[in-house]
Amino acid sequence: MTPEELSVAIDSALAAAIDNGELTLVEGAELPSVRVERPKSREHGDWATNIALQLGKKVGKNPREVATILAEKITAIDGVASVDIAGPGFLNIRLDAASAGALAQTIVDAGASYGTNEDLAGKTINLEFVSANPTGPIHLGGTRWAAVGDALANIFEASGAKVVREYYFNDHGTQIDRFVNSLLAAARNEPTPEDGYAGAYITDIKDQILAARPDALESENPAELFREIGTELMFAQIKESLHAFGTDFDVFFHENSVFDSGEVDQIVEDLKASDKLYEKDGAWWLRTTEYGDDKDRVVLKSDGNHAYVAGDIAYYRNKMTRPENPADVAIYMLGADHAGYVGRLKAIAEILGFKRDQLEVMIGQLVNLVKDGKPVRMSKRAGTVVTLEDLVEAVGVDAARYELTRYSVNSSIDIDLGLLTQKSNENPVYYVQYAHARTNAVARNAAEAGVRIEDGVDLSLLNSPADDELLAALGQYPAAVRTAAQFLEPHRISRYLEQLAAAYHSWYGVSRVAPQGDDEVSDLHRTRLLLNQATAQVLANGLGLLGVSAPERM
Repeated sequence: MTPEELSVAIDSALAAAIDNGELTLVEGAELPSVRVERPKSREHGDWATNIALQLGKKVGKNPREVATILAEKITAIDGVASVDIAGPGFLNIRLDAASAGALAQTIVDAGASYGTNEDLAGKTINLEFVSANPTGPIHLGGTRWAAVGDALANIFEASGAKVVREYYFNDHGTQIDRFVNSLLAAARNEPTPEDGYAGAYITDIKDQILAARPDALESENPAELFREIGTELMFAQIKESLHAFGTDFDVFFHENSVFDSGEVDQIVEDLKASDKLYEKDGAWWLRTTEYGDDKDRVVLKSDGNHAYVAGDIAYYRNKMTRPENPADVAIYMLGADHAGYVGRLKAIAEILGFKRDQLEVMIGQLVNLVKDGKPVRMSKRAGTVVTLEDLVEAVGVDAARYELTRYSVNSSIDIDLGLLTQKSNENPVYYVQYAHARTNAVARNAAEAGVRIEDGVDLSLLNSPADDELLAALGQYPAAVRTAAQFLEPHRISRYLEQLAAAYHSWYGVSRVAPQGDDEVSDLHRTRLLLNQATAQVLANGLGLLGVSAPERM
């Protein structure tokens, strides 16, 4: 029995108590959803729920009295061995061994679909992440977003959503001018401009431009030619790096497009007509303070040029109203230096007629590389900037993706290069991947010994403390997926996988799957193999959400 199945059964028991008059909702009260969770101490049972405490005031009874009524009905549920009432009304539930063990069969039967849900079914989520300016290789902060954003997209899809992975191509503004000026300076053998970009990648792109167009510097407009070819080459490198990292996008949206199409001009006129803009000191200001922002924002400067926020407004409306895959929710994943954008973007959503929760902003903190406790500067291509390629070269794609998704984006992280290259239990990605490889080794050994699940299992035999712990960990995977989607926190999957790996490694140490010596294959061997395979499936499912491989051998 899965936690979800138990929750549904308790829901039915609660409904029965309401129907027969044992519990009566006070006027205006609504039934809360039943949720079960693992008790902190296994001595208290397999699962626990606080539904009686939630119901007390809603039915006008003492929570413990409600718990007494519910305990009798829950005990009657098929597969429930006992129900105890603790404290002010907590219900501690113990399943019989066969019912608990049935979870292993459920997982194996469900396969890759185990842990998925339909919480976000019917919703389209536009998830914009990385969006590094095409002026250089992806730095470490962008690499974090590549891992976290892709994992979050996978988690949303596992929760039933349609996800549009989007990259915002910043090809409008002064940074591109600096990039072009840097390329021109390199082509003319001049020093890098004071506000320009340095690094071997500038030389590489300059060489490619001159190889394709030897006459580039003598052309009618060298700057425009270097801009066109240079940004295209740089962006091609970015796409290639991201693809090699396992991160691909559905949409590459060009910032220039909202200006070239007239969307920005049109939205400014629309806002003027709606009185959301006002004129002051020759500029046009958006009334964002009326929607929670800390100050009003200039949209049209006094010189007639658009301020940066004008593009933000047009871009958000484009996401929400585009003919193909209009978003129900737009999520922006921004760097730590963009913390001040949250208020203005939320205000923009409301000003355009959308709800504040139809725009979410995630702010990612800094990432540092350390080795032997000291900061590492290791980029050969970009001077002092550590790039995606640097990290992958040092630890590999799997270790990089796993480590970058292992922490809340709200916290800065130090990536220990020495640790991530170790083949030891101290290395979290190795620890989890090794658990999956071990399940495959167990399965191979069992096959050689003639252990076949198809020959019959006895789920009641999964009754040891190690079995209980492993089954309990497996049962919590769907909740980990659901909460990771709800709170936009992929790191919940990483931490869950480490707990599952720990439970499996402990189980492995005391649970023989293949018979020894002249022992015959028994129901116990086959049933343990089923539990082993269920663990392999959940490890693979979770690693897949993170974009990390599940190796069969290590």
